[in-house]
Amino acid sequence: MKETFQPAVVPADPEANATALLLDRVAKTPGKPLFAVPEGDGWRDITAAEFHEQVVALAKGFIAEGVQPGDKVAFMCRTRYEWTLVDFALWFAGAVMVPVYETSSASQLAWNMEDSGAVMFLAETAEHFARFEEVRERLTAVRRSWRMDEGALDRLRAAGAAVSDEQVEQRRSAAKGSDIATLIYTSGSSGRPRGCVLTHSNFVELARNSAKALEDVLDPEASTLLFITLAHVFARFISVLSVHAGVRVGHQADTTRLMEAMGTFRPSFLLAVPRVFEKVYNVAEQKAAAGGKGKIFAAAVDTAIAHSRAVMSGGRVPLGLALRFRLYDALVYRRLKAALGGRARYAVSGSAPLGERLAHFFHSLGLVVLEGYGLTESTAPATVNRPSRVKIGTVGPALPGTSIRVAEDGEVQLRGVNVFREYWNDPEGTREAFTEDGFFKTGDLGSLDEDGYLTITGRKKEIIITAGGKNVAPAPLEDRIRANPVVGQVVVCGDGKPFISALITLDPEMLPTWLSNNGQSPQLTLAQAAENPAVIAEVQRAVDAANASVSRAESIRKFRILPIEWTQDSGHLTPKLSIKRHVIMTDFAPEVEAMYAQGAPPQDSASSLHAATG
Repeated sequence: MKETFQPAVVPADPEANATALLLDRVAKTPGKPLFAVPEGDGWRDITAAEFHEQVVALAKGFIAEGVQPGDKVAFMCRTRYEWTLVDFALWFAGAVMVPVYETSSASQLAWNMEDSGAVMFLAETAEHFARFEEVRERLTAVRRSWRMDEGALDRLRAAGAAVSDEQVEQRRSAAKGSDIATLIYTSGSSGRPRGCVLTHSNFVELARNSAKALEDVLDPEASTLLFITLAHVFARFISVLSVHAGVRVGHQADTTRLMEAMGTFRPSFLLAVPRVFEKVYNVAEQKAAAGGKGKIFAAAVDTAIAHSRAVMSGGRVPLGLALRFRLYDALVYRRLKAALGGRARYAVSGSAPLGERLAHFFHSLGLVVLEGYGLTESTAPATVNRPSRVKIGTVGPALPGTSIRVAEDGEVQLRGVNVFREYWNDPEGTREAFTEDGFFKTGDLGSLDEDGYLTITGRKKEIIITAGGKNVAPAPLEDRIRANPVVGQVVVCGDGKPFISALITLDPEMLPTWLSNNGQSPQLTLAQAAENPAVIAEVQRAVDAANASVSRAESIRKFRILPIEWTQDSGHLTPKLSIKRHVIMTDFAPEVEAMYAQGAPPQDSASSLHAATG
């Protein structure tokens, strides 16, 4: 069993709760912009002192409206400034937020509120509130509900006018580090969501230690634009960390306006999942192809990757490569950097592995991608690559205050300041989740190198064992195929079967551009595209490229392109866009069985079910 431990670099403070992070920031830099909100064609700054004032005013409103210490308040809202305002206001009022994904159905909302015992509900829009109304009769514990689009926050502030500062301070200071700070429900990729109890110490100690580990990223001029959902622990922790570190934060929930917002806000670092980097790359590639510059772009990509590898190896960059890099910087790279706002130097990536080629490509653009690893149960990050030493292909070393070990069966286990307290209302599940000596069993498989850098290789429960006894981790194959511009999602199959196969969906956003660039009608529907020979050949190339990285026994021998899209609404993706493997395998069991009906194809390379069956 291999283990690594990074001691905490900030002394623990068991008495501190998350509100201390804001108070410390206000004391240090009251006039420093902490947030920025859209205004006209630009952004209006909100200083630390102004944010604190708004938090206190809203906390008074919650107190006036009957919020009691320890009350659970469910909140459904897109990524925007008010999200963090409500978060801290509830903490100042002594309450516990239960975030609900803005994409959650009425039944999912009901489960989160029933299981948590939420007594109040705050919604952003009429659409969000309508889902609450659908299940309101079931939610007998709910005493109050509000709608932000009807002026709820203004009315709360007005209602709190009579509440004294002393009352707020009494509420704010009551919670200790070991008390519950929030109840976050897992995304449900492997079954019904479970409530993770994260404590105030989880946020306080992790934020204080992470800020020290990432000082280069969180410098005094740092800024970030959040666009992934704050209901997920990844963005939620970054928002709290930014308050602690004094990072200027903007928000843009509408991803169709993301590049426009990047250009005006000009963040110094980004928070994203690999699919975002894949999209940025694929859009640039297809735009270049549409403009007749596909060969130039391809050469620029190869040059960027070779340049990054040379730089990261510590050796001298050959003159010819340096000259080509300078040429393509003028032709290609500068435009991409400008599209990201021109100031972005770092990107923190999590949720899934980022391909090595993409990591090197963005590195040569001057954007250092810091891959990290964590779960809801670890308050987001447990590891992250450091700016001073990035190892592409790994998720970095442990953050200060964290122990990581890899068990005999390859499972990654965690212990430290970031690890959650328990699963809500599930003592048996909590017991099963921890080892006897207190390590959390993540369910992920991985390895540690000699420097303590962690590499994640898959999920323990997702390992496929073929009829021949071969163990296959589906994630690496899926990640490589999904990087292709025409591919939307992938699920590798083959448990108990004679060979490996895959279900594949197409990307409806990228497909029309790709079709147009490849001499096909951009008007094809998903169903038509799934049968199109050019599309099938492109997916074939993606599958063959993925197969080249594994043994023949692990390679995909057949695949089926489905004529539909997997979405959150269809029930096949989680809010963070992870596949719900068990749901997909149930819903598409006939399609999977059809791939095995005629046995393995005689050739070594994969074949499409369309081609295999005529």
